[in-house]
Amino acid sequence: MSLKEAMRSEKGRQILRQLYGENVEGAEARYESIEKKFFSYYGEGDYRIFSAPGRTEIGGNHTDHQYGRVLAAAVSVDTVGMARPNGTSVVRYRSEGYRGEQEFRVDLSNLDVVESEKGTTNALFRGVAALMKQRGYQIGGFDVYVASTVLRGSGLSSSAAYEVFIATVMDGLFNKGDMDPILRAQICQGTENQYFGKPSGLMDQMASSVGSLVTIDFADVKNPVVERVDFDFTATDYQLVVVDTAGSHANLTDEYASIVEDMASVSAFFGVEKLRQVDENAFTQNLPNLKGKVSDRAILRAMHFFGDNERVLNQVNALKKRDLKSFLQMVIDSGESSWKLLQNCYASGSSEQGLTLALAVSESLLKGHGAWRVHGGGFAGTILAFVPKALLRDYVGIMDAIFHEGAATTLSIRPVGACEIVFA
Repeated sequence: MSLKEAMRSEKGRQILRQLYGENVEGAEARYESIEKKFFSYYGEGDYRIFSAPGRTEIGGNHTDHQYGRVLAAAVSVDTVGMARPNGTSVVRYRSEGYRGEQEFRVDLSNLDVVESEKGTTNALFRGVAALMKQRGYQIGGFDVYVASTVLRGSGLSSSAAYEVFIATVMDGLFNKGDMDPILRAQICQGTENQYFGKPSGLMDQMASSVGSLVTIDFADVKNPVVERVDFDFTATDYQLVVVDTAGSHANLTDEYASIVEDMASVSAFFGVEKLRQVDENAFTQNLPNLKGKVSDRAILRAMHFFGDNERVLNQVNALKKRDLKSFLQMVIDSGESSWKLLQNCYASGSSEQGLTLALAVSESLLKGHGAWRVHGGGFAGTILAFVPKALLRDYVGIMDAIFHEGAATTLSIRPVGACEIVFA
């Protein structure tokens, strides 16, 4: 059976609908294009298909790196590719539209951190292979053609999706394909920290690896507690929308690092590593002692952590009770806390404030009818909105007009995480 026939079978349509919502025809065309490119570059023959979704952060902004709680979801954009083993130690890969789709190679006979590779996709392949091998998994060379709708800078975590995709491919091609999704996420976070050179929490990789709408508690970061939240947003009158404000993430590393550093200064005052290990009452009682010992901004950012960490619990409880009104108000409250306390809605000293503009416009359009908040790391990039379907067309049109065509992207929550796709 050809790929086209398999996708158009009842089972194939069901699989694509599960992964991409109603965009089945678009998914079919995309997969056919990937197959054509894979054959043109690596020859016809058998191959296997793997996918890892992007993620959206719904609750808990900058709480994961402090061992806090988050509410996140896998969404209907993904990194997908076709791969086959090549019998060598070399990974050969091409990515749709990247540098003329030139081939890049990574020799897995060297699994050491390569300083010159940091910040590159090569580092992701090498790092995932190294950390999988450390845990007793088999690795090997393979050929792969990759296409992604998780655009860089979209706030949907393109690097995490790519890392999780790589781990899923290696597990499927050279092992049993049944790696625990939490372990997979931990391997990918280690890759991003050690090989890619980017400090990050575990939320992005976890949401992509596990899938669905999940709340994650990182109190024991080596054994995070993951709980699926049974709530179907498609059955409501609201649509998830991410708005890309086209702000650049370049030169923002220090801004992101300042959040971790500020929070660390407060936890250090209490003699612990992370804010989750600080008793909130003790923090409140020690505000007079903290003043002058740490910066005022650090105190405010710690206040955000405690508020948003507790808010995640309340959001989950509201969804379990089907109390959508309370949930949406907490989305707004989380966004307000990020704006006022965490202070990650614009870069310090910059007059370019796309995020705050998008939030302010969203409030004027949706107040009393929806919800809005900063999405992801902040400072530039994207916001998340819950838009009533009756207002969706107007909201998308206004955001596209203000920022750029296609700025507003509608999303659905994907019920499965990273996986091998088998149509037959």
